[in-house]
Amino acid sequence: MKLLHQINLAFGLLLIVVLGVTAISIHFVLMDHFISTQKQELRSIGTSMASTLAGQSGHFTAAAGSVAVTAAPLASMNVALAAPQGVEVYLADSKGTVLQNNRAVPLAGSAVQAPWISQTTLTAANVNTITKAAKADNYLVNVSAVPQGTLTLMTPLSKVRAVEQDLLGRLLIVLGIGGALALLLSLLITRKLIRPLMKLREELKKVRERQFGEVGLVKAGGEIGAVARTVYELAGELERHNRAQKQFFQNASHELKTPLMSIAGYAEGIRDGVFEGENSRKGLDIILSESGRLTKIVTEMTLLAKLDSEEDIFQTSSVSVREIVTETIERINPLLAAKGLELRTAYQEGVQEQRLTVSADRDKLLQALLNIVSNAARYANRAIVIEVGIEGGQVSLAVADDGKGFPESLLPHLFHRFVKGKDGETGLGLAISRAIVERCGGRIAAGNRAAGGAVISLNFPPAHPGGA
Repeated sequence: MKLLHQINLAFGLLLIVVLGVTAISIHFVLMDHFISTQKQELRSIGTSMASTLAGQSGHFTAAAGSVAVTAAPLASMNVALAAPQGVEVYLADSKGTVLQNNRAVPLAGSAVQAPWISQTTLTAANVNTITKAAKADNYLVNVSAVPQGTLTLMTPLSKVRAVEQDLLGRLLIVLGIGGALALLLSLLITRKLIRPLMKLREELKKVRERQFGEVGLVKAGGEIGAVARTVYELAGELERHNRAQKQFFQNASHELKTPLMSIAGYAEGIRDGVFEGENSRKGLDIILSESGRLTKIVTEMTLLAKLDSEEDIFQTSSVSVREIVTETIERINPLLAAKGLELRTAYQEGVQEQRLTVSADRDKLLQALLNIVSNAARYANRAIVIEVGIEGGQVSLAVADDGKGFPESLLPHLFHRFVKGKDGETGLGLAISRAIVERCGGRIAAGNRAAGGAVISLNFPPAHPGGA
């Protein structure tokens, strides 16, 4: 089932449950309100009629003269039991015998005509019997004490229920109309909310089909918008990675093809007798040289692939920056001596006494620094300077030379694979250095100095005390 239908179904069921619970609650609230109101009305009527009967009792007492009479002869009293329509009134003596009522059929002695009393029991009507029957037949009953005995008022609940059912029916119609409008509005809102997801699904299909460049940004708000932006950025990254991979394979095939062609050409020439004597020796030297170059390219390509994909190849530990710089100088000295270059180290004031450490793989970081210094030695005129310091709370290293500097067109792509300058070798050295520095949590950047020459700067977060 589609998400749109699932949401609509869930909302519809929720709406039915809410409206059902609301209708049931309203039913009981209305019934309770109407019953309470009716009871209050019966009490008011009973109090009013009891006052009238008390007045008539006093009248009879005063008419008796000097004889103290507390109640008039009940059987002879002419009491007008006026009550609202639908309210039955029963006047009974102290023994419970009904003396008067307001029903259409008059009493015969002590008997009363009542809907729940058969004709055979009219002569023995008792208010207690009538009250029990009335309560059993869903009547509201109110009993008041009067001088003559008791005054009992009764009214059927059927009238209350009729009013309540009528009002509840109207409320249900209103609730139904409101529920239908709410459901319709929810369908519109849900469709509007789901539409970005449907568009996002179409864009994800393009990602699945590797059409990264055709993925567009789905405009939406909230979490859906955030996911859409993430998918769009992911597609951009995949497109760049795809282009880089294609470019990598093109460059790799070109770089591998050149030494292979030289090796194959000279090998065939020696085999066919084209190169003899000294020329044959030179051909063998070129074959060995190109084989070494080919081995170096393959080794560096393998290292780059491992740095990108393998976690175990990188063993992090706490590395002293001073020690790594010293070892770099020791290893690069033969190359510097051969080219007649000078290498100096410059420590920021107050840093030389500190033990600067970074979290890195020692051998890999040494290789990255050797690649950078070797690149500087390739283009330097007389000197190379390694500057060590603290910048923005991070350990910084900068390798600068006094050569011509980097071409401006090369700077944005300097750390890409197979990108090399005029005298470059494989074009992988700086790419390897960048991969190593970034695996250490650092950043690498290149630029040209105002005084002339190139500079490559590295920044690392300092190692935590006692940690790797």
